[in-house]
Amino acid sequence: MTMVKKTIFFDIDGTIYDEDKKVPASAREAIAELQRRGHNVVIATGRGAYMFKQLREELGIDSFVSLNGQYVVHKGEVIYTNRLETDVLKELTLFAEKNDHPVAYIDATDMKVNTAEHVNIVTSIGSLKLAFPTYDAEYFLLNDIYQAIIFCPQESQAAYEEAYPELKFVRWHPLGMDVLPGNGSKAGGIAKMLEILGVDKAEVYAFGDGLNDVEMLSYVGHGIAMGNAEEEVKAAATYVTKHVSEDGIYEGLKMVGLL
Repeated sequence: MTMVKKTIFFDIDGTIYDEDKKVPASAREAIAELQRRGHNVVIATGRGAYMFKQLREELGIDSFVSLNGQYVVHKGEVIYTNRLETDVLKELTLFAEKNDHPVAYIDATDMKVNTAEHVNIVTSIGSLKLAFPTYDAEYFLLNDIYQAIIFCPQESQAAYEEAYPELKFVRWHPLGMDVLPGNGSKAGGIAKMLEILGVDKAEVYAFGDGLNDVEMLSYVGHGIAMGNAEEEVKAAATYVTKHVSEDGIYEGLKMVGLL
């Protein structure tokens, strides 16, 4: 009997990557086995493409939904982009500056910040084990920006949501939140990918752990939350697997019958 080809989306931080930003051996082997069996393996992350190029090469994955669905690539070819409007970014930056909240601007190839040094950036970007982004306060004026980050504490988020109802704000760190176009989400990016693949949602699986994964896990036929996921994320999933460091991906794939 021929197995129906499935499509599996994997978040990176806290899902493929453990706390040390390493891929557990069991996850690496499980992903390789999915590929050997002919399934579509796709990354779905809040990171920009340049931030996980090495990981894609390491795992042999050439399709991804990046920047929380705003930049989607199928087999190396860009199939969908969703940019933030420059005028809105200009206003948002002024609003953030008044509150001493630095802003980062991310496109397909880089991330720039409008503040040369700030403890909020060091703390939040440092948690991803990424290099400190370089300074260019006018980067958004000259490039297509698909996602911004405002480096602000949790209690400040409501003020942004009230001032900019046309935008979406997704918290990923106590001092960092992503800024997306109002219609942006990982689920939206996944929908674009499924159109290209000609795949029904019922044949689609997704693994995630963060608040930016809630819509993705609800959208696909089989949402799998990591054991280390936040409670809101687990509630959105069909299944909850083990912690990322306890072979969470491998155990989750076994749980849903893919391994």
